[in-house]
Amino acid sequence: METQRIFHMPFSDIYPLYIKKAEKKGRTRKEVDEIIFWLTGYDERSLQQQIEKEVSMEDFFHQAPLLNPKASLIKGVICGYRVEEIEDEVMRKIRYLDKLIDELAKGKAMEKILRK
Repeated sequence: METQRIFHMPFSDIYPLYIKKAEKKGRTRKEVDEIIFWLTGYDERSLQQQIEKEVSMEDFFHQAPLLNPKASLIKGVICGYRVEEIEDEVMRKIRYLDKLIDELAKGKAMEKILRK
């Protein structure tokens, strides 16, 4: 995995791509935000601050208020890797978010995405 490259990318560059992917499939920015809030513990204000500060993906997850305890229920393949088998903690969190956005774009119900 290209860990170093992904870790240093600004979250503010990736966030619009998540939104674009969701909107392309008829989903909304609000749903993308809800997923991010659920996974990381950020709220609207703190998410916006992270975007404005242009923190790296690594720092975005290091500074996350609280990773949702249900995140470990996220399973499957993303970018050719099984999410649950990724050893690096930060990379696993990044791929958790990627996987959730993929599920959103594929039309999965929010209740299932958020493991309710």
